[in-house]
Amino acid sequence: MFGRSLSCSPEGIQKAKKALIRYSLTQKALAQELEVTRQPIGKFFTGRPVDRNLFVQICDRLDLEWEEIVAEPASEPEVNQDNSIDIDAIVQAVREKIKPLIQERCGTMRVLDMTQPIGLNDIYTSVNILEKITGQQRLGINELLQECTNEDFDRFGLNTIATKRVPGLEAVEKYFKLMILGKPGAGKTTFLKYLAIQCIEGEFQGNRVPIFITLKDFAEAANKPGLLEYISQLFSSCKIMTTQVADLFKHGRVLLLLDGLDEIREEDSSEVIHQIREASDNFYLSEEFKKDSLKYSQEFKKDSDKYLFAGGLLKWLCKKFPQKFYTNYFVTTCRIAANEYTFEKFIEVEVADFDNDQISNFANNWFKDKAVKPETFIKRLEENNRIKQLAASPLLLTLLCLAFEESGDFPANRSELYKEGLDALLKKWDAKRGIQRDQIYKKLSVQRKEDLLSKMALITFERGDYFFKQKTAEQYIIDYIRNLPNANTDDEALQLDSERLLKSIEAQHGLLVERAKGIYSFSHLTFHEYFAAREIVFGTHSLEERLQNLVIHLNDKRWREVLFLALGMSPSADHLLLLMKKHIDGLVVTDKKLQKFLVWLKEKSISVDCPCKPSTVRAWYFDYTRSYIDLNMNNPVGISLVRALDPTFDIKFNPDFALKFNPDFALDHTLVKTLLRALDFAIFRTHQYQDGLIPDLDIENVLKRTLDPKLTQSLRKFQEQLPNKKDWQRSQQWWLANGKAWYEELREVMIKYRNIGHDWQFSNEQKELLQQYYDANKLLVDCLNSDCYVIPI
Repeated sequence: MFGRSLSCSPEGIQKAKKALIRYSLTQKALAQELEVTRQPIGKFFTGRPVDRNLFVQICDRLDLEWEEIVAEPASEPEVNQDNSIDIDAIVQAVREKIKPLIQERCGTMRVLDMTQPIGLNDIYTSVNILEKITGQQRLGINELLQECTNEDFDRFGLNTIATKRVPGLEAVEKYFKLMILGKPGAGKTTFLKYLAIQCIEGEFQGNRVPIFITLKDFAEAANKPGLLEYISQLFSSCKIMTTQVADLFKHGRVLLLLDGLDEIREEDSSEVIHQIREASDNFYLSEEFKKDSLKYSQEFKKDSDKYLFAGGLLKWLCKKFPQKFYTNYFVTTCRIAANEYTFEKFIEVEVADFDNDQISNFANNWFKDKAVKPETFIKRLEENNRIKQLAASPLLLTLLCLAFEESGDFPANRSELYKEGLDALLKKWDAKRGIQRDQIYKKLSVQRKEDLLSKMALITFERGDYFFKQKTAEQYIIDYIRNLPNANTDDEALQLDSERLLKSIEAQHGLLVERAKGIYSFSHLTFHEYFAAREIVFGTHSLEERLQNLVIHLNDKRWREVLFLALGMSPSADHLLLLMKKHIDGLVVTDKKLQKFLVWLKEKSISVDCPCKPSTVRAWYFDYTRSYIDLNMNNPVGISLVRALDPTFDIKFNPDFALKFNPDFALDHTLVKTLLRALDFAIFRTHQYQDGLIPDLDIENVLKRTLDPKLTQSLRKFQEQLPNKKDWQRSQQWWLANGKAWYEELREVMIKYRNIGHDWQFSNEQKELLQQYYDANKLLVDCLNSDCYVIPI
């Protein structure tokens, strides 16, 4: 049976609106005809209850049968004998009705270039929360550097600053009013959707009703409804009455999830903020709490020392009487550095970057049951530290998974991958969701933002400023925008624009972030290096000068990635590679002894008949020569240059393979190995003998590889001089007395018959220079092996 108030069904609202058009009426004109205020007319057209008589009058005026457009009455809430409603029954009834809607709105996610939605529970990775906002720390630049660096610059990461993390669900349960801040793509929306799904499935706050609201949609809703009215509209298809929604709030049984405070238009922000404040103030305390708080306040005082955090009395009551006292939970999300939204009673927390465990969990979920295995993705990620830095962002990790899934590996040209990540942050992330950001500075297009960031990146990278003060960043911005066409040259206006632009770049794109109070950095070292390389390749100054300035850093490890990126994004890398080669040759051109060594290296490699490229053979002899004592190294070094020149090195240079196809090379390989072993025991370990560590020089193996009878004869004499290894004491005494002389004589024989084993007697400065020469050549080979574009000769 219908009561004294009637409401219009969704289908009836559409019929009524068409009737308004048919009779050339507006809602205001209809109210004037019926001699009522506009408010009840507005309620009629939004499906809210109005007086039964007025409902019928409106239908008569619009020539509609009221019985055909009226909404079916919802079942009346159960009433107890004392005329109080059964709120538990309402909660369960509403949860049951809205469950399909919540699952439809929150159960999937689709971002960037996904071809289809993916189930939230299939991909969700637990979120961690920082209870102290990173940008509000009062730390100096030196303190920040100590927090996030170590001796190995390759592991330098700006997202590793130590701050205590707590699980996201724990933070929500701890605070009734929570503002979750985070960088773009940090996973804020996904987390709220996860909360809604967990709640409706009874896994989290199962005695409350989850309400997920996209604040942008709320702000732009027709007729600007209030928050409760908007929620009623959301649930109208589920036949939830407005009175039921009000009862849920009054009795503290709502988990209200408000997503994207930063995404609302500036003209809508004040009203939306007002609505949130009003709802969180009016419905923070349940009716039961308001009624009984005085009654229990004295008892609370006895335990008050345990509940001194926010909402102490309410927390105490909820713990003591879990079936009676409830309060609504309010959780809203916003980007860090967005407009200053202040909610006095909300606790502000920050979404933490993904750690290694979260990255692995995400990858395992993503690649489950796919052709590409998660172990492969994780292994390649571990091998590419710069790419791994990006994986700390859930959005960029999704991008990496999409790229890896397509080809089974990351692109050889990393600059293309980074550009795709930057496009996601600068363009796609907002555009895909239809969000129009306010343009702080109308002349600053995406292209100009990239130009600005590139100039900032190169200047700060050249200075080694990974962190820089806010005023310094603002000055870089001023220097850039004052040169734009029709720029405002007033100093005060430029200062204001620079402040707003810095906050805008942080809030909208997350490429610059506030690491501590008034101290900024690029969000990832990867992006810092990318923009620095971009300025070198596409900057406005002389290209020749920019490239020359880059090449002088060839032996500076921290510039290595910038160099690779500059090569990768260059339309043609020929000139830069030639400049590198010229610089490398110049390292040793004035040192006669080093030149003599390089001439020997060339002649020796030519004398060896080997199926490999001459450069590969030279690299092998270079590597093993570096193992001699004259380079102050007592163990064989890595053969990274050889492997870079010939990836099949391990097969071609295997002594057994070489014995069959290149006996000269096999002999040299074994001789060098024997010489180094003798050197090791004769000089470096003679005072550290232990049983079982007498050297096995394996001269028999050398003899098997030589075809020169004179060398064979000499080697047999050396073999005959060696003591019996089984006599430990005599062997030790022999090596102590004769080991060094034996080693020197063996080396002279190697020089005479094989032209290897020379004692170059380099000074420490020459050793260091030769090491630089080697490292620079290795870098050049790595560059040639990268995916840079080189014009074929």
